[in-house]
Amino acid sequence: MSDVQSFDNVWDALADTPEQAANLQVRTELMRQIVAIVKENGWTQAEAATRCGVTQPRISDLLRGRVSQFSLDALVNIATALGRRVHFALEAA
Repeated sequence: MSDVQSFDNVWDALADTPEQAANLQVRTELMRQIVAIVKENGWTQAEAATRCGVTQPRISDLLRGRVSQFSLDALVNIATALGRRVHFALEAA
């Protein structure tokens, strides 16, 4: 029999450390919310890029969910460019 591992979320399974998993999870959530704003407004990639202060290829990466292409800082900057404030809460692990 092989040992089966279980994880609380996909990032725990993919990341090498709990810190990396937490960072990936936060970045993914920010990306998800930014993508929702773009879609809700019906913006083209070019329009979204202008509003977010990035290039169209960066928006393409964002819309494709390429989390590895974005730092937490970059995502906070994009959210801020869209007139949003980012809030985080710490919880006991």
